Amino acid sequence: MDETGNPDHDAQLDLNLGPPGLQLSGPQFEGIQLQDDLEGDTLREECGVFGIFGHPSAAAITALGLHALQHRGQEAAGIVSFDGNRFHSERRLGLVGDTFSRHEVIDRLPGTTAVGHVRYSTTGATILRNVQPLFAELNAGGFAVGHNGNLTNGLTLRRELVRGGAMMQSTTDTEVILHLVAQSRRSRFIDRFIEALRALEGAYSLVSLTNKKLIGARDPLGIRPLVLGELDGCPILCSETCALDIIGAKFVRDVEPGEIIVFDESGAQSHKPFPPKPPRPCIFEYIYFSRPDSIVHGRSVYEVRKAFGAQLARESHVDIDVVVPVPDSGVPAAVGYSQHSGVPFELGIIRNHYVGRTFIQPTQSIRESGVRMKHNANRAAIAGKRIILIDDSLVRGTTSKKIVRMMRDAGAREVHFRLASPPILYPDYYGIDLPDRGGLLAATHTLEEMREAIGADSLAFLSIDGMYRAMGEPGRDPANPKFADHCFTGVYPTHLTDQTQVEPQPRQLSLLAEAS
Repeated sequence: MDETGNPDHDAQLDLNLGPPGLQLSGPQFEGIQLQDDLEGDTLREECGVFGIFGHPSAAAITALGLHALQHRGQEAAGIVSFDGNRFHSERRLGLVGDTFSRHEVIDRLPGTTAVGHVRYSTTGATILRNVQPLFAELNAGGFAVGHNGNLTNGLTLRRELVRGGAMMQSTTDTEVILHLVAQSRRSRFIDRFIEALRALEGAYSLVSLTNKKLIGARDPLGIRPLVLGELDGCPILCSETCALDIIGAKFVRDVEPGEIIVFDESGAQSHKPFPPKPPRPCIFEYIYFSRPDSIVHGRSVYEVRKAFGAQLARESHVDIDVVVPVPDSGVPAAVGYSQHSGVPFELGIIRNHYVGRTFIQPTQSIRESGVRMKHNANRAAIAGKRIILIDDSLVRGTTSKKIVRMMRDAGAREVHFRLASPPILYPDYYGIDLPDRGGLLAATHTLEEMREAIGADSLAFLSIDGMYRAMGEPGRDPANPKFADHCFTGVYPTHLTDQTQVEPQPRQLSLLAEAS
């Protein structure tokens, strides 16, 4: 997503792997700190998956698809291809373009079938052995898998597998799937795959590759998205429709919740081995994760975000002169707010798209004002005016506080703040990297305390019922909620086995520290 400058490779690797705000050691780094660019105050992306079957340019198309899904994870990317005889794997830390834009890399991925993955590490550290797709040699042949989501019983299953003699090579919950498939005694591979999925709890969209098949699977509640497309008669599986658009592919349909779809030389087969349940797709796909130009479950993400903004204007409008989005996530909601309220839309904040997650700053004083590296006030649009800032969500509030201060320093007469989602009160266990309740501002402060903390003249969130109305529903039905909205309500759609275990779960899953 964001692109950075490129110092020598080793130094760049150290920077990307360091925790935010790390004080570097050594005389060459004396007085220098890492700038965390306030990323800790945002929702972290999940992961993105892509797969194609039967195309002569499978790896190149997969790389393009992953580029379109880069917003879902910027820490690592990988592709596994199959040429009819051997599997080929390229997995790297960094952005898709850092590796897969080079011809020599694509040439090392021959074959007509490929699967790919972009990763943000919700489970497992950012190390090369965790980069997906993961690959294993089973008695039936090779098996590669890429996973978007998070298993809420992944640690429990891992412990049971290790006790049974399994040797884990990564610290990601996705490896559990490999071992479950390997241990199944079913004769047909698809039956082994289904048996493995029956043991899983939580959220998953999977793309898998064997010697003969491309397989896609979606959890029974459809928490994570997966769509089916077609290019030159070849089937494609991917996380979002924007990945189809970039390669000129046709959208066919959403993979249904609980569906396992298999492509091989004989065609396509659909399996639905789970009892049907009312779908509960993740509401954050609309609020934050999906690209605005994607269509998720038949709804335009852009139009939904505009509807969130319009609903905000209905619920909490005040007298203002201009509507200002917090770029880029707040732009569609701000457009909707402006259109409904009739208040002019202005780009009162300009974003620098060429600043990455980390950046070296020479002094603490400059680091304190680091928000200006990524966002800067457009003084001409806001000086002397009453403004309303629109953003998609609020996590810790540190970025919001700095942006409000920036607006005041640029001459705004009043600064009101609106969030196009309800207050985040509970952690997520399905692939969104949110802090526990103690790190969520809304879970530890009243609305007035939050307003004071960020320094706004007023503060308001979209109501839960308003969010549902913007989605075309009459409101939230507590007996049958249409979405996974647990971060707002505390009502989790699946069991949380790892969170309820009496035996403490290990915080550190590996004793091996390695240079990637």
